[in-house]
Amino acid sequence: MAKRAKPAAKRGRTVPKAAKVAPGELHTLLDFVRYAVSRFIEAKLVFAHGTTDPVAEAAFLVCETLHLHPDQFEMFATTRVTAAEAKQILDVIARRVTTRKPAAYLVNKIYMRGLPFYVDERVIVPRSFIGELLDSHFGASDADNNSLIDDPGSVQNVLDLCTGSGCLAILAAHAFPQAQIDAVDISRDALDVAVRNVTDYGLEDRVRLHRGDLFKPLGDSRYDLIISNPPYVDAQGMADLPRECRAEPKLAFDGGADGIDIVRRILEQAKSHLTPQGGLLCEIGRCRPALEAAYPQADFLWLETEDSDGEVFWIGADGL
Repeated sequence: MAKRAKPAAKRGRTVPKAAKVAPGELHTLLDFVRYAVSRFIEAKLVFAHGTTDPVAEAAFLVCETLHLHPDQFEMFATTRVTAAEAKQILDVIARRVTTRKPAAYLVNKIYMRGLPFYVDERVIVPRSFIGELLDSHFGASDADNNSLIDDPGSVQNVLDLCTGSGCLAILAAHAFPQAQIDAVDISRDALDVAVRNVTDYGLEDRVRLHRGDLFKPLGDSRYDLIISNPPYVDAQGMADLPRECRAEPKLAFDGGADGIDIVRRILEQAKSHLTPQGGLLCEIGRCRPALEAAYPQADFLWLETEDSDGEVFWIGADGL
């Protein structure tokens, strides 16, 4: 699972149809990006699935339609597209406007930390801050001494709770090359997607997928690190979800009345599944006030990323 959307704008708005484009009016990748941006702004789309603005989303869709990595956009920005390619690009722009589905569902792909992952409507579109934190706070040679574990190279066992598409489990496998990764989700559909991603990265021997409710399928296993991006949208947030997010599985969002029902259960059980020097890295979005009110004595360390402040916490086994 991953970063949740901001509250919706007013629902029930009439969505304009994509404008007609005559053959030959648009030529280069930049032309199509500009056109898409105009259509997205006109339709008042919401951007909450890996891109945060219409320009980034337009570039993402154009590149994916042309089978280009996002990093290649600048290289080809002023090159012309073929008539067949133009038709495909205009089609995906129109579908984004008329269906309001997340762009990742339209192309069955999302990128995290530069790596591509398969996604479809069976899983939430991954957009977690934890991937960045695995790079910035668990480096084996951390010059800034930001590591949350004394010796990241000693990590042998990692658990990813609420794994969804499996992307965080795969990023953890890359961050800790000596570790075995267990990944758990209650959704069979989500695990089917995770199997595809784990297989695509050739990690079947290192990433083990389990179906079940949090720690239940794991017995008495203990881990050097537990990561989790659980459902954490509160009741008001669920009522305000934009149409884009309503295309995603409700199970992946709903965190109960105050948003921390699942987080409470993780905190109550995590200590018995951590090694003495281990810890829990957990994303909770905007639920920090609710969590601190519920656990006033807990020694949470709130972490920052490039795009977030205090939406992910770390707590060591001794603090639990």
